[in-house]
Amino acid sequence: MKIDEKYFYDNSLQSNSVEDVLNDDEKVLWRGKPNAKSYVLAAMLKMLPIAIIWLIFDGAFIVGISIGMSHGQIPLSLLGFIIPFFLLHLMPVWMWIFNTVKAFKEVKNLEYAITDRRVIIRSGVIGIDFKFVNYTEIDSVNIKVGFIDRIFKVGDIYINSSVNSAVLWDVSNPYKIGRALQKVTIDIKSDIHYPNALRPEENPGYKTGYSDSPFDDRKF
Repeated sequence: MKIDEKYFYDNSLQSNSVEDVLNDDEKVLWRGKPNAKSYVLAAMLKMLPIAIIWLIFDGAFIVGISIGMSHGQIPLSLLGFIIPFFLLHLMPVWMWIFNTVKAFKEVKNLEYAITDRRVIIRSGVIGIDFKFVNYTEIDSVNIKVGFIDRIFKVGDIYINSSVNSAVLWDVSNPYKIGRALQKVTIDIKSDIHYPNALRPEENPGYKTGYSDSPFDDRKF
């Protein structure tokens, strides 16, 4: 059997948008992006207190050492040890800077899509990654709204699964999106596990269309 190598290049390595990973009969019910300000601010505040304390602590030592060297109390030959030591000791500060820069770049590529087949999360800092959560894998959907989320009127939707969990960060209308996602999950899981009486005896697979979308903007 001859394998068409172009199939793999065209369909997997070149996938950059949500449309590239949709199946032929797959319909997008809702799609959105995180609130950029909330996402970046949350990343900045995550380690900020530790970074500030560490910077003040090390800064005081650096100033003291500099004064000592200017007065000849500390030999300049120790710079070969002092500089690498503080570069390593300031690691929490470098980690905070790295996480902040990463959040700036990451939020540009982050996108969510809820279809009539699964939940799709597009992400990545350098390259583009995709994460898929099938409805049959979802155990529960939870919503969390923190202090920063309240300021920007967003929230986080936690999709819990024993196989492939995921989080939709900083989504607008989190309660309504979460409630709608729960409804779709229950509807489609029920239809897959308990097909309706109109199904033929030989079922080729789940191909039922999901028509009444709870994500309709008029319902929000």
